[in-house]
Amino acid sequence: MIKIEVHADAESVARAAAVLIAAKAREAVAERGSFVMAVSGGHTPWIMLRDLAREEVPWDAVHVVQVDERVAPAGHPDRNLTHLRESLLEHAPLRPEQIHAMPVESADLEAAAAQYALTLESIAGSPPVLDLVHLGLGPDGHTASLVPGDSVLNVRDADVALTRLYQGRRRMTLTYPILNRSRLVLWLVSGSEKSGMLARLQSGDMSIPAGWIRTDQAMILADRAAAGQNDNDPKTEVAGLRTNK
Repeated sequence: MIKIEVHADAESVARAAAVLIAAKAREAVAERGSFVMAVSGGHTPWIMLRDLAREEVPWDAVHVVQVDERVAPAGHPDRNLTHLRESLLEHAPLRPEQIHAMPVESADLEAAAAQYALTLESIAGSPPVLDLVHLGLGPDGHTASLVPGDSVLNVRDADVALTRLYQGRRRMTLTYPILNRSRLVLWLVSGSEKSGMLARLQSGDMSIPAGWIRTDQAMILADRAAAGQNDNDPKTEVAGLRTNK
């Protein structure tokens, strides 16, 4: 079972994630000289990144890459990059070139995906090994842009690939091979609409896309709503479950 920590709300989840990421960054830089983190989109992650900016992080040795991105124009609110830059560049001493954007504005998206894979190799080795991957969990069981029924789920010979249309846009996404090579997978899950899928993720349900992500080096930070708890539930620490009020 994946270790899970349950916190009061999404803001508490974000703060806990920031503290954990900062510690992992310091550890990675001390051991290997750099820290490469992949970030997904979502409201809670943007809070997490702003909280991270206030932590003690060796920013000069940090590289931030994208887990996935919508094919949309530069600066569009649909773009994860727009919010990623707002959350980090405006609050942390990180240089713009330390954020590696997926090239979704390219006219040749297949070539762009291959180029991003080379970018990952240049900063994380060959094959690239990411120090930490932040993932979210969709109500349909998707994670990254590994969405149900898409052929991207079958990609095993590339670290970056493209989806078909999903919720109105194609996506560029990291694939299972690189996600499952990462040193740590950090799940952030919040909201009662995620509770059913979170239970399935914890049970190892491989009928959902998220169920194919490694569990041996993984941790879930969830809020009480996603964990199916209420404020009257007792504090527990059973079978990898720790609850923080």
